[in-house]
Amino acid sequence: MFQFFSRLYRNYALVVDRAPGLMENPGYSSGFDGLHHPSDDDDDEMVDIAGATLDFSTTDDVPPLSSGGYDEYSAGSSSRAAGMNGSGPTKLVDPLEDPLPGVGTYEDFNTIDWVREKSKDRDRHREITNKSRESTVALLHSVSDAFSGWLLMLLVGLMAGSLAGGIDIAAHWMTDLKEGVCLIGFWFNHEHCCWTSNETTFQERDSCPQWKSWAELIAGTAQGPFAYIVNYLMYIFWALLFSFLAVTLVRAFAPYACGSGIPEIKTILSGFIIRGYLGKWTLIIKTITLVLAVSSGLSLGKEGPLVHVACCCANILCHLFTKYRKNEAKRREVLSAAAAVGVSVAFGAPIGGVLFSLEEVSYYFPLKTLWRSFFAALVAAFTLRSINPFGNSRLVLFYVEFHAPWHLLELAPFILLGIFGGLWGALFIKANIAWCRMRKTTRLGHYPVIEVLLVTAVTALIAFPNSYTRMSGAELISELFNDCSLLDSSQLCGYKQPVNTSETGVDNNLADRPAGAGLYTALWQLALALIFKILITVITFGMKVPSGLFIPSMAVGAIAGRLLGVGMEQLAYYNHDWLIFRGWCSPGADCITPGLYAMVGAAACLGGVTRMTVSLVVIMFELTGGLEYIVPLMAATMTSKWVADAFGREGIYEAHIRLNGYPFLEPKEEFEHSSLAVDVMRPRRGDPALAVLTQDSMTIGEVETLVESTHYSGFPVVVSQESQRLVGFVLRRDLLISIDNARKRQDGIVSASLVVFTEHCPAQPPEAPPPLRLRGIIDLSPFTVTDHTPMDITVDIFRKLGLRQCLVTHNGRLLGIITKKDILKHMAQIANRDPDSILFN
Repeated sequence: MFQFFSRLYRNYALVVDRAPGLMENPGYSSGFDGLHHPSDDDDDEMVDIAGATLDFSTTDDVPPLSSGGYDEYSAGSSSRAAGMNGSGPTKLVDPLEDPLPGVGTYEDFNTIDWVREKSKDRDRHREITNKSRESTVALLHSVSDAFSGWLLMLLVGLMAGSLAGGIDIAAHWMTDLKEGVCLIGFWFNHEHCCWTSNETTFQERDSCPQWKSWAELIAGTAQGPFAYIVNYLMYIFWALLFSFLAVTLVRAFAPYACGSGIPEIKTILSGFIIRGYLGKWTLIIKTITLVLAVSSGLSLGKEGPLVHVACCCANILCHLFTKYRKNEAKRREVLSAAAAVGVSVAFGAPIGGVLFSLEEVSYYFPLKTLWRSFFAALVAAFTLRSINPFGNSRLVLFYVEFHAPWHLLELAPFILLGIFGGLWGALFIKANIAWCRMRKTTRLGHYPVIEVLLVTAVTALIAFPNSYTRMSGAELISELFNDCSLLDSSQLCGYKQPVNTSETGVDNNLADRPAGAGLYTALWQLALALIFKILITVITFGMKVPSGLFIPSMAVGAIAGRLLGVGMEQLAYYNHDWLIFRGWCSPGADCITPGLYAMVGAAACLGGVTRMTVSLVVIMFELTGGLEYIVPLMAATMTSKWVADAFGREGIYEAHIRLNGYPFLEPKEEFEHSSLAVDVMRPRRGDPALAVLTQDSMTIGEVETLVESTHYSGFPVVVSQESQRLVGFVLRRDLLISIDNARKRQDGIVSASLVVFTEHCPAQPPEAPPPLRLRGIIDLSPFTVTDHTPMDITVDIFRKLGLRQCLVTHNGRLLGIITKKDILKHMAQIANRDPDSILFN
């Protein structure tokens, strides 16, 4: 399998290894370090792009919009072909009247033309509406076309919710498998195994005869140093096995299944084509390896990858509906809704998921997409609730119930947690990007299997002795969010018991109490866990396994928040007479809630890493049900964003997009320089003249010679070489397909035939071969700016209209062209970055 991918890449590299030029055809930049020819001693014989590996063999993601090839088209058009090649009169082929297969489609690693796609959909909708007045069948077709979007959202929600429920159940079971097995049924996890047992006690509620640890099964005893060593070794063995299976499956079958997926999803939603990234193999392998990666105990989460999984579901289901299969812009509306579904099933937060897609992921988010995203997220959440993967009859991942209200003076420690979250976010982004860049530029990136196994071994060795690092990330956060009560046996609730019942509050809640030996032990373990999580998460995120960042970031913040919360609680208990506590925190009262501090800290750290604000606050109160704690969450989240922005305005996803060189124009980034369009356009001074086509004076041979001698993905069409008055723009792909079809289907077409882009053919000598009319493939209304248009306006045009290229004119005369890649290179130069890092166009 590995040799097959290697040979496939070498063949593909012969095609794409070209010098970059004006409008590079699908924009490979030869100077990018991520593309390398694999050597014989490489452990990874594929092309690496920072957190993902390009798999050129996978093309089931975005198939060509027209099914079938030239032969199929000719077979289906035998009557027309007979008229062309037989005794009938010669017909001038006009792609506008007789569409050709492949015209209007996009190549891999290219950007879509949003304006053209929207225009196509408007024309399609107008045609259906006009026909609906003619017959009942056409009316039913119009109704079904309008309803198809909602039906697609229903299917996406059902499919993504079912997969998320299965992932949750499988990950819980395999995580517990590292510690033992259930005798009454190996498919039961620890909690389910002990549910029906009558031998459980309050102190050891997780212990029951039906559940046996590996030491009990192998050594026959659950106590002693030998039993501890056996459990230790089995924990490491299972962790290594799970991670090895995960990285091997990713490398062998779906290289795109690694990483978080959100940076690539953002780039795809901006109009970029990455075939295979949302395909069926990626979905299957990512679903399986996500369970394995989470179960291995690595410091990663499944929330980001679930967004990728939901988008894969949406992309596959789009093929069932012609409206979405044949229009890339409409498909991206569905993918925006699918991103909301991913967060909805990851956290059980449908409203937060919609806001996450709107704030963080989507490039184009009309009001209709907002409604459909809400519907799809609702369906997905209902499906997940029906499956009940958490076993607590609740939808949310962490359900907490805080009874004590927060006080205004507590905003100070909450803001302190926001500062910590901002510092942690800025530090994490810089450290992780530096590590990923080292992975790309050194031999470390050639051995992904060894890297994953080494990180897993280190994680398991250090994590097992500490109970807070041994448990899964979601379980740890749930423990830290917990509010101690009388019936709580957690070590974090190891307070000294009240001397008399007067200190006991109502509703099973206890007043602030002095810390006991158990709590001090837990605090030391949490402090060590905090240091470990900070260091290991930097290395783990970006490896060749599915890896999310939400849970590890929240775990870091929750640990820091719990430590601060316990410190505040003890400070208030021993210093009730201080001015800041007097009046609202009297002796015997329940003043400070450490679990609330953990929740605020989790939000602060996640906000510092991702720079989310509104959606993060909504996700957090949906997660915890703590609606009255919105103000502390808002204060901490905004503080973390401000602090992190002081060190760099990029979130982790934008940083990885820039590291990978994806052609993504960040909507949140302002263009603050005073350059003009003439400063960015090509050709520059000293460059060869712009390659153009004339509207009615070039032969097929001259056009083919021009196309073969250049690598541009499109050509402006002008009136003549002398006037350079702009007529339109034609894509290289459409031009080649049309000429090739004409040679096969039209009698008399030769190299000397005239290529005509006008409606009426010019007069020709009687002995001249018939002309080739290509009026249908030319864009007669290309976007143009004048040479003195400010670049900030030009950048806004590219962002808001999703342009691929824009022509520059002066008094109607063509001067040059600006592509999205030109703008990205210009912005990189302004920011003192390497402009050749922009990989695609």
